[in-house]
Amino acid sequence: MSKKGQHVVRSASGGWAVKKAGATKATSIHRTQEEAVKAANTIARNQKTEVYIHGKDGRIRERNSFGNDPFPPKG
Repeated sequence: MSKKGQHVVRSASGGWAVKKAGATKATSIHRTQEEAVKAANTIARNQKTEVYIHGKDGRIRERNSFGNDPFPPKG
């Protein structure tokens, strides 16, 4: 988990966890991925960071940005 922001990942207990990038402990544990995404979005919105939603396979499948992204993107 190298990207900054909040990551929604599978929890060892079988639920879904919200983890800050680089953290070893989860910020919160949720029964469903949907609940975890809502919690991560709230945190990311307050911190102006991003949310990385991982699938069951552990790979990032979706990303939501609440940061200071330029629109249209540079380049």
